[in-house]
Amino acid sequence: MKTLKIEWKHLDVEGETCNRCYDTGENLNQEVKRLNRALQPQGIEVEWFETKLDDTKIPQSNTILFNGVPIEDILNIEVSQNYCDSCTTLLGNETYCRTIRYEGEEYEDIPAKAIRQAALKVLGMEEATPTAPAGNAGCGCNSNGCC
Repeated sequence: MKTLKIEWKHLDVEGETCNRCYDTGENLNQEVKRLNRALQPQGIEVEWFETKLDDTKIPQSNTILFNGVPIEDILNIEVSQNYCDSCTTLLGNETYCRTIRYEGEEYEDIPAKAIRQAALKVLGMEEATPTAPAGNAGCGCNSNGCC
């Protein structure tokens, strides 16, 4: 069986993490379950593990790696940072954490869609593209003069 290994790096303070890292972890957990349901019948298993970071490694926090490659090197994602109230509370000092710009939107957590897209891209698979929008009676071939 082929295996995709996903590593999630995040801040850990006595078993607690910040809200944005928590949300990324929830997204990752759900997507790995979803991916395994779809991919195991094809002989592919997705495994994930976490690397807990201390306050000296905040710039690495809330990072996901696919077979060792950061998500921003797989997809068109721009990494930035902004003030994180949750980390500031956890650490007791003003803290700025990672954000990402993905598909024109800024996110403080890594969205499930980005996790799924990156996993499929690393595996050399393409995610199915949606057919014609609802209400369009076209055939879905994406040709402008068709139907």
